[in-house]
Amino acid sequence: MGVIRLSGTMTCAPHEIDIARAALPEHIRLSRAEPGCLSFDVTETAPGVFAVTESFADRAAFDAHQTRTRASDWWRATGHMPREFTVTEG
Repeated sequence: MGVIRLSGTMTCAPHEIDIARAALPEHIRLSRAEPGCLSFDVTETAPGVFAVTESFADRAAFDAHQTRTRASDWWRATGHMPREFTVTEG
């Protein structure tokens, strides 16, 4: 098993950009504090388009992150927004 990396984008509808922007700082803070988080970055590359790159030490750390995220305020605010992510291991 190796490092798990996720990269891709999340896109917001114009009327939801402020919702995502408001929830993002806490989501980043909590994610970076998780055991096994090696890096976690989200950057707004265009209005409403967020580039996401993250890496976790192993599958268990990545899976724990996914579980925490699904139970978070971030997910309640943005879970319905389109995401295009690629996950690699190695």
